[in-house]
Amino acid sequence: MATFDAAGMSEQIQAEVQVKQFRDFLVQYNKLSEGCFNACVWDFTSRNIRTNEENCAQNCVEKYTKVTQRISERFQELQLLTNENAAAAAQKFEQLSCHQVCINSL
Repeated sequence: MATFDAAGMSEQIQAEVQVKQFRDFLVQYNKLSEGCFNACVWDFTSRNIRTNEENCAQNCVEKYTKVTQRISERFQELQLLTNENAAAAAQKFEQLSCHQVCINSL
């Protein structure tokens, strides 16, 4: 007879979530690296990075990080509003349903 191992399943799910999060991180890192490299590195005649290229890359990474953080914060704010609106709508629906039941029982 097969037994269900909830702890093992939970560990497997956690491992899969961690792998997905790491993949997502690598995708974002690669996008950032490629985007900033393409935007900031202009001179391929020297093995050394020029000061203006280095400054550009630092600014690019900083801006990308700040934008990503702000998008994440804004998403959380909108998600909270959505949840609050859904809860309010559910409460109103429940009140209307209760009111309708009370009217019908008269």
